[in-house]
Amino acid sequence: MSTLSVRLPESLHKKIKKIAKEEKVSINQFISSAAAEKISAIMTVDYLKKEAKLGKRKDFEAILKKVPDVEPEPYDKLTKA
Repeated sequence: MSTLSVRLPESLHKKIKKIAKEEKVSINQFISSAAAEKISAIMTVDYLKKEAKLGKRKDFEAILKKVPDVEPEPYDKLTKA
């Protein structure tokens, strides 16, 4: 484990402390989880961008042609908000 000293605005520190208490975790555990979630989100975006560059429009359209042209099930229909 590494030790890291971080300066936070008082308002953010209070919110973290409150949420950590509600979640029954330490502030360290809360911040570690938050950092891990952020890293995961960034890595996911990077992965998707990399994969998107490998895609070919022609292949995408070929796959779409295989999708049957049928009405979706009622539970799967989009509704207007």
